[in-house]
Amino acid sequence: MIKFIHVTKEYPKGAALVDVSFHILKGEFCFVTGHSGAGKSTALRLIYMAERPTSGDVRVSGFVSARGGRDIPRLRRRLGIVFQDFRLLQERTAEENVAFALEVTGARRSTVGPRVMRVLTQVGLAGKARQYPRELSGGEQQRVAIARALVNDPIVLLADEPTGNLDERATRGIFQLLRDINASGTAVILATHDLDLVRSVPAHLIELQHGAVVYDSAEDGGPAAGEGEP
Repeated sequence: MIKFIHVTKEYPKGAALVDVSFHILKGEFCFVTGHSGAGKSTALRLIYMAERPTSGDVRVSGFVSARGGRDIPRLRRRLGIVFQDFRLLQERTAEENVAFALEVTGARRSTVGPRVMRVLTQVGLAGKARQYPRELSGGEQQRVAIARALVNDPIVLLADEPTGNLDERATRGIFQLLRDINASGTAVILATHDLDLVRSVPAHLIELQHGAVVYDSAEDGGPAAGEGEP
């Protein structure tokens, strides 16, 4: 489903990824871990093709990084993305933030309301649909961001340090929500340096150090090993 083939990503100040290869299967829960600056966020940016590799190839559900161009908007409609800093529109309510993700893709107006309430219910915030981000806790704001990422029914949810700004209780809640989303069939790729989360469940684990893969549990016969979709 997601495949990195000898991917290197260079910037003027140095390489963020060096000869990285890995394979994430359909429906997996995958941790991408490593210290700050290890290349986790760069890997996610290459998956949703905010950037393209300097060399090598990234393949995501039939889309290939080398093609770029018109393929990218179609790919992004199949991905949900959650960031550490929420990135909510402060002047819009929770339901308006989620609806915005539908509006930009040209969804029919008659479908927007029901779809928004479906995902707000899924993340446990149906009762706070009309509240603004400033009226919500950090954990609740992240749930709105997750609802926004889910509203277009993505096949993959990318989460870049989604619990980095949250306390322990909110972290547990968001992590359980991500596990529930994965159990419903959506692949979840969670970039994190929180080793307590990584150790809490069996999952595919990819560890980066200085831009290189130093451990991939799929190579050791871990949860990702075995047959799956390319």
